[in-house]
Amino acid sequence: MASGVELERGLDLTRVIGAYRGEAAGPSLVCVGSIHGNEPSGADALKRVFETLEARGLTVRGEVVGLTGNLRALSKGVRFLAKDLNRHWTPARVAMMSAGRMPTDPDSEDVEQSELLGVLTDAFGRARGDVSFLDLHTTSALGGPFLVIGDTLRNRRFAMGIPAPIILGLEERLGGTLPEYVNGLGHVTVGFEAGQHDDPRSVDIHEAGVWLAMVNAGIIDEADVPEAGAYRSLITEASKGVPRVLELSHHHRIKQSDGFRMAPEIPNFSVIRSGQRLATDKRGDITSPVTGLLLLPLYQGQGNDGYFLARGINPFWLTVSSWLRRMRLDRFVHWLPGVRRRVDDFNTVEVDDHVARWLVVQVFHLLGFRQLSHREGQWVFARREHDDFVS
Repeated sequence: MASGVELERGLDLTRVIGAYRGEAAGPSLVCVGSIHGNEPSGADALKRVFETLEARGLTVRGEVVGLTGNLRALSKGVRFLAKDLNRHWTPARVAMMSAGRMPTDPDSEDVEQSELLGVLTDAFGRARGDVSFLDLHTTSALGGPFLVIGDTLRNRRFAMGIPAPIILGLEERLGGTLPEYVNGLGHVTVGFEAGQHDDPRSVDIHEAGVWLAMVNAGIIDEADVPEAGAYRSLITEASKGVPRVLELSHHHRIKQSDGFRMAPEIPNFSVIRSGQRLATDKRGDITSPVTGLLLLPLYQGQGNDGYFLARGINPFWLTVSSWLRRMRLDRFVHWLPGVRRRVDDFNTVEVDDHVARWLVVQVFHLLGFRQLSHREGQWVFARREHDDFVS
């Protein structure tokens, strides 16, 4: 355990929950739970998984590793102490910490990040095969599970092994996340939201997801997980009535000074109509600009994301997208009207929205580009790193 962690929740908190390594080389699955300290489900579920692995003496290929994200915040039951630990994994910051440098007058999350980076680097460094990463979360609102991925073909394939709704586009709105950093290293990454923070079912769903992820990664044979069918049924039932794939359509950002208050008790995936009142702040009522399904409404004191809205998309478009990417049509996007590549970065394009006016975001998403910004009549997109084109 990291030194100086004061245990107020009465839990046995440790950074490395478990590291179960097989004799045979193979893939690695690295799981992080409770990077937000008011989300105990992930760490609790990982403890269950490793207790079962040890008790059964199961044979695995490669390794499965379980880590606690924010020990100090978890010990106090709060999202964070000084700043959100899941918004500061930028390349520059990670490079600084990898070089052994810390910010002047480091706060609690600076120390947490440095410690977590160290154990992650060790886990990735000793991997004897492909690495997959599972980031375990819960929400402040009622509702069922869902998966968040950076939209690469490898991430899609891995996520499809867990029968929960898949949200596309959310990771684009949340800069500096841990999965974004890990994905940039070339690893497969999936965020798994299991349900409400304090719902005991969230622990069961997280546990089910970790076992299915081990099977999907090829670390363990499904025959050695007799509960696999029940795990799939649990997640499927908890996701009932929600489209299999959704795309983000709106993000309401807030500041602490806004006085934001979400309308009470609206669950995740509630149908929201355009013009419907969703919240208030110091300026008055906040109404939805579009019709969609509600995601991550803020019912906790900390956080800068008021709510999100998403819409279901036909899985047919995922097939189209896969075909376009395997054809490597991204190489020719600068031939489109109003599109030019940056001279210093072949993977980044700038789009004049006075020329390219129709379905710009949708077209570039199909081709595997991530939206970086939109201002003053110009979109900026970057091709997603470490996508693959092998069927």
